[in-house]
Formats: sequence, C-alpha cells, structure tokens
Amino acid sequence: MVNEKHTEKQIWEFLSEIPDPEIPVITITELGVVRKVELSNEKVIITITPTYTGCPAMKLFEDEIIKTLHEKGIETVEINLVYSPAWTTAWMGDIAREKLRKYGIAPPVKGSEDKGILFESGPKVVACPRCKSENTILKSQFGSTACKALYQCETCLEPFDYFKCI
Repeated sequence: MVNEKHTEKQIWEFLSEIPDPEIPVITITELGVVRKVELSNEKVIITITPTYTGCPAMKLFEDEIIKTLHEKGIETVEINLVYSPAWTTAWMGDIAREKLRKYGIAPPVKGSEDKGILFESGPKVVACPRCKSENTILKSQFGSTACKALYQCETCLEPFDYFKCI
C-alpha cells in the first residue's frame, strides 16, 4: 500500500538520492532514465528507460528504486520499463553535465549525435574535462563502458572518457 503521506514530489525526491552505479556523481533522475512516477491506492509505478538496449545497469536501477522506496515506507513498487521514445543525452540537464566534467568525464556535446565518425566529417571536437583544451583526439569509440568513448588531450596528455551523445 502507498502511504497517504507520500506525494509524487516526495517520491521524485527519494529517487533523486539514487546514484548511477557506473557514474556515482550523478543520480538516476539527473541521468534522465526515470521518466514518470504514478501513484495509485495500492502501489507506486515508476517508469524508466534504459540509456541503451542491454544496459547492464538497468537491473541495478530497478533494485535500488525498489529498495529506496521500501526504506521510505512504500511497500508496493512496480517498475515499468519502456523503450520508446528512446533515451537521449538531451534528457541530461546542465547540472548533470557539469558534475560529469568535474568527475573527469567529458559531458555529451549538446545538440549533436556521434554519427560524424561514420561519415567523412570525423569525430566531434570534445573539450578535455581537466584543462578544457579542445586539442583532443578520439582514441577509441569504446571507453570504460559502452556509453563512453576514449579521448586523449594533446595539451595536458591525459586520457579521458567522453559520454557519447545518443
């Protein structure tokens, strides 16, 4: 049963406490995977969208949502996993992008997609999260996780992950 004292706003606040298991400096709400919170008399329904099909963190997202809401006194939680519309980095806010940069991960470049490598335009210009130089090179489309690419700064010589635009 849903405790009548819990509001949709409070549940959003509870969910905003859950860190992304792969990037603990941002939360699952900042990442944009939590799409909707619905309250009914008998349960809370949380709608989430994976960052990409097959994302290994989704099970952890579900488990942490249920655990957190149970700890807050919400007994019955249903997770609704939706794939459409597909998740996009456009759902990440400026605060989350800045948290990524400070953590050492170059945030996704707004308003772009990572299709340039497939065409003659080549990879996009990504600023180094450490020294902010744009003199960087793509080393690999595959970084520490599938949602990141590996770049290297030619100014400070540091390698860094870039959170790919989707």
